[in-house]
Amino acid sequence: MSNAMYNKMWHQTQEALSALLDKETQKMIEPQRNQVLIFQTLATFYIKYVQIFRNLENVYDQIVHPQKRILIRKVLDGVMGRILELKNEMVELELTEFHYFDDILQDLKLAPQQLDIPIPKYFLKEKLEVIKGREKILAQILADSGIDTSDMKYPVKGIPFDEAVKLIQVAERARQGRLRALFMKQIYLQEYRAKQSKMLGKKVTDTWAAALRIQKVWRRFHQYKETEKLREEEMIFLGMNPPPLFNEVSATVIQAEKVDCLRNEVQIKHEEDYREALVTIKNDLKLIEGLDIKENLQDQIWHWFIECRNLTGTFPDYPDIEEGGSAIIFSNKTIQQVIEDIIANQEEEEKNEKKKKKKKEKQPKKAKKQKKGTKEKNKEEDEKWKMSPSLFLPAMKEGCNAYREIWMKKDESWNFSQDYDPELIKEEKRKELESEIRVQVDELMRQELKNLKLAVDRERERPVKAGKKKDKKKGKKGKKKEKKAKKDKDLTADRTIESLYKELVEEGLLIQALKVNLSDYIGDYSYLGTTLRQVSIEPMPSLLDVRQLITLYGIWPLGSAAVHEKAPLVKSLLLAGPSGVGKKMLVHAICTETGANLFNLSSSNIAGKYPGKNGLQMMLHAVFKVARQLQPSVVWIEDTEKTFYKKVPNAEKMNEPKRLKKHLPQILKLLKPDDRILIVGTTRRPFDAELQSFCKVYQKIILVPRPDYASRYVLWKQIIERNGGVLTSALNVSCLAKVTDGFTQGHIVEVVKGVLTDQRIRQQIHKPLTAVEFIMAIASMNPVYKEEEESFKNWYAKTPLGKKRALAITGGSAEKAKDKGKRKGKKEKKATKKK
Repeated sequence: MSNAMYNKMWHQTQEALSALLDKETQKMIEPQRNQVLIFQTLATFYIKYVQIFRNLENVYDQIVHPQKRILIRKVLDGVMGRILELKNEMVELELTEFHYFDDILQDLKLAPQQLDIPIPKYFLKEKLEVIKGREKILAQILADSGIDTSDMKYPVKGIPFDEAVKLIQVAERARQGRLRALFMKQIYLQEYRAKQSKMLGKKVTDTWAAALRIQKVWRRFHQYKETEKLREEEMIFLGMNPPPLFNEVSATVIQAEKVDCLRNEVQIKHEEDYREALVTIKNDLKLIEGLDIKENLQDQIWHWFIECRNLTGTFPDYPDIEEGGSAIIFSNKTIQQVIEDIIANQEEEEKNEKKKKKKKEKQPKKAKKQKKGTKEKNKEEDEKWKMSPSLFLPAMKEGCNAYREIWMKKDESWNFSQDYDPELIKEEKRKELESEIRVQVDELMRQELKNLKLAVDRERERPVKAGKKKDKKKGKKGKKKEKKAKKDKDLTADRTIESLYKELVEEGLLIQALKVNLSDYIGDYSYLGTTLRQVSIEPMPSLLDVRQLITLYGIWPLGSAAVHEKAPLVKSLLLAGPSGVGKKMLVHAICTETGANLFNLSSSNIAGKYPGKNGLQMMLHAVFKVARQLQPSVVWIEDTEKTFYKKVPNAEKMNEPKRLKKHLPQILKLLKPDDRILIVGTTRRPFDAELQSFCKVYQKIILVPRPDYASRYVLWKQIIERNGGVLTSALNVSCLAKVTDGFTQGHIVEVVKGVLTDQRIRQQIHKPLTAVEFIMAIASMNPVYKEEEESFKNWYAKTPLGKKRALAITGGSAEKAKDKGKRKGKKEKKATKKK
């Protein structure tokens, strides 16, 4: 695609966004009561924003113009934040993390694949050098300390020299034996043929009969091949089989990838040119227009002095630097407007004084009436639902307005290469230059005003009392800061971040994340979600639903600081599910997609490290100090139920698995929107944990299910192909997917790797793969039984969100009854305490 095509895509997306913003502002005003209608409006907005985000992300990644990219980035972050806000609204409305939009997708004529949320490429592109540098340092520290990961994966045992010689001799003798056997077989066959020819005598003279027999065999074989080819062509025509070279990358795709790479290079060059231009254009403006700006500002301020003297009889007070100087008075205003403001302010002050006197007399009587009125109004408002105010809508509106004013109808026929626009830079830099010169002018004019007051009015400068007050305030603030500093003591003030980083790596608390993309978490969509919910059956989420939640709650906020600061804050995330469903893989994928550091605070990993209370404090301080400094960061707690054990097993008492239980809630309180740190827990036995403290720590709980039929079908196909297998008609993938119900992704990967050895891959040409080979291998494994899945469902129903969902399904009456029961119980407890 050319630059013109991406520009066209941008214009279309901006128009769609502005139309959507107009609709949303209308809907925000209208209060609603019907829950189904509320969800439909939220879902339609969510789906439309996702489509806009997909287009904008593509445009931002490929567009070359540096000034356009700044605006697109601002809008892109706004759209991301709004999607997260709408998701939060839907969760609060439906009381579940998973939503299904089948009906709305049909109305909008969209495929489920278009709901897939991409990860912005700029997350990694913009800090690629930093990530590479950090990886090198990490690898170096691991190599120096002897904890090299490559050695750990493939351990090689040393063999004595004599044994090694014997092994080589045995292998060589076996090779020679095989060659001798082959040679002897050839001699035997020659002798056998010679004997047969002697027995039969002369050769058969009837060549015609021999030729006819050969022809029959050949024609039969040829016709078989022809019919097979015709059958295959018919299946392709009907759409039952993929066309030839379907999975191979076409030449056009390769060419498109090359163009993308070239465009990225042009992007970088244009960015550099733009940064240079910002400096050079400002310097040029300073030389050419600097003196004129200074003179104009001085004239404006002199005129203001004289007019104030004429109108009020005294010279005005000059605003302080902290207040903004003369910029407050002259911000986008002419001198006449400033004079009008002075007159208006005088009149308002007189009116306000009169009103204040009247209000003081009438206030107590009105207050009582107002309180009653507000209570009644609040009751009415609670019944109707209103969309909560957005923190991202203003930024998106600003972006849309900037697009309309600057880019919508801009003639860019001169700028074919899509380089920076110098006129726009001049406009920006003029404002900057004016504000810089204004500071200098203010200093001069402040002195001039003092001289005027002394000369004309003969007013002496009065000693400023406010300064003393300010000093007192500062003193109080200073004391507060000192108190805070005492509370948040820096235990490692004398140490550098590099030394702490090295220590954590050597202790095994900061580990190297595996390079796994989120797209490697294979699965398919849940096509029966809405229908099951209509019959009041809660469906198990699909693997792609889980993948979307990981993107929304984990990757987006960690990747973008602008989104993390304003979006609904998710500090901690729990992934619960049976072993082999890819929980660990998802943690590593979050780190890979955002370039985050990975800290391992699992109970097994911290056992015996940093002993005692002081040691634990030091460990947590070091971990979170490094995590903040080198954000984004992921703090991973594997088998997190051990940290919240109801009762610690005797075998694990030595390891002290509950070391972090008291500290985790305190750490969560200290995490601010500026800190891009995510605590991720993974568990396969959440029912062993004490539920109340467990749910206090983990804000969002995601059930990771075993794959359903659709996901298993996709899994088998892709994992076989990734491990060198070839899919043919002999391999019934559908049968494999059906038979392996209950088995996880881990089982499937293990089986495929076990079956597809190097020898088996070479044999595929003559002996294609069959389903029986894989079924035989998987038969010895234990699947995830329905009872285990039900236990996860039952456990989730006891979590705060699960309870709310269950009450919402049964109805409000049950909720009221529970509340009453709780209140009675509390009253009884109080009564017994008093007795």
